[in-house]
Amino acid sequence: MNKIQTNHKELTHFDQAGQAHMVDVGNKDITHRIAKASGVIRMLPETLALVLSGNHRKGDVIGIARIAAIMATKRTADLIPLCHPLALTKVAVEFKTNENTSTIICETRVETFGKTGVEIEALMAVQVGLLTIYDMCKAVDKGMTITDVKLIEKSGGQSGTWIASAQS
Repeated sequence: MNKIQTNHKELTHFDQAGQAHMVDVGNKDITHRIAKASGVIRMLPETLALVLSGNHRKGDVIGIARIAAIMATKRTADLIPLCHPLALTKVAVEFKTNENTSTIICETRVETFGKTGVEIEALMAVQVGLLTIYDMCKAVDKGMTITDVKLIEKSGGQSGTWIASAQS
């Protein structure tokens, strides 16, 4: 089977025979690894007003979404089959609201000292945080849209620092 290549690098989750496997990180150095990710949920203005008022009958929507996002980082390896379980040292989740666009932006920062990165954990936190908002508000707005989920920045490890371009 031919190896799949992108940007002159091989996909690392496949062995020589093309079979999926967990990447061996045993010989990698332990470094400070950081990843930042973000995403957006769009909703009706009335839904955002309900979230901002704090009068949602299910409670503090943003607070619960923050806890869900943090919990998701700790369960990433349980959900993504070839992801390594990691001892995280920091997880920060921030929500920013924009009443003009009727959106909530979720931004995450995940850190560890380890042999593999935390990009998937940062992305998982964004997805689960936004899905939690959707779950809590779906009774009043089933048309909400989760969009623009992306890695913003990562640092540490052999590949060093990567920052998303303005186009991504």
